[in-house]
Amino acid sequence: MVAAAFFFSIMGACVKWAGGYYEVAEIVFYRSLIGAVLLYAFVAWRKTSLATPLAKTHLLRGVAGTTALALWFYTTTLLPLGTAMTLSYASSLYVAAAVIGGALRRHARVDARLAAAVIVGFIGVLLVLQPSFSRDQIVVALAGLLSGMLAAVAYWNVRKLGRLGEPEWRTVFYFSLTGTVLGLAGSLISGFSTHTTTGALLLIGVGVFALLAQLSMTRAYGKGHTLLVANLQYSAIVFASIFGVLLFGDRIPVIGWIGIAIIVFSGAAASTFAARRGTPGAAEVSEIEPAAEK
Repeated sequence: MVAAAFFFSIMGACVKWAGGYYEVAEIVFYRSLIGAVLLYAFVAWRKTSLATPLAKTHLLRGVAGTTALALWFYTTTLLPLGTAMTLSYASSLYVAAAVIGGALRRHARVDARLAAAVIVGFIGVLLVLQPSFSRDQIVVALAGLLSGMLAAVAYWNVRKLGRLGEPEWRTVFYFSLTGTVLGLAGSLISGFSTHTTTGALLLIGVGVFALLAQLSMTRAYGKGHTLLVANLQYSAIVFASIFGVLLFGDRIPVIGWIGIAIIVFSGAAASTFAARRGTPGAAEVSEIEPAAEK
């Protein structure tokens, strides 16, 4: 998950640059197309099959994930990179809240330290957000929060696919295929831009780093504990904030850095508690996932 967070941050930097050359739908299209082509080549080389009995879950994961991706790209082009990443990665809070909520509904015991770590992490997110955007950017910020919510739905289905034995490359392939179709549809509406050498290189960077990040993230959610993996995503906020300062001159006030520190601390604490005690278990997962499929 830490590797995925690092790759996603690099991809975010490429997206922010590419926003000066392409529309959001185009970036989604090319990002997804590159991943789909590379994975199809991998499948052909390995002589394996793309056939799956889990088409419905793949479709739900693909639509929710692609919509979340488009919203994140939109916020990335308009907000500081660290802020956009924070809004997107609020999905980890939604995942954790869903698991804890499922445990409470079943009257199961929830580790109070784990719940406190999640709450503290959310406070850290608020500290990061508070100085980062003005009133005229509220719509953009809301788009980022919606991106996080939809990403949480997508992540639950990634976890389900992993638990049902789907290999990482097949899950990412169908996500890339869905993104290619939806991105193409959006690009036909918004129109295609003229390519430049710089723009093309940025698109390649978006696609390659996105593929590496997706493979890493899919493996993490498929094999790891939900809360542990979700909280490790917080490291992307740190990577993105650093890239934003170094590459784009983003200015993060002291309170913002304090918020980042709180997020990192709470994420590490939650990961430790989850590893020692385990997540609430499969019962909570099975209770929440059907709601996501509706």
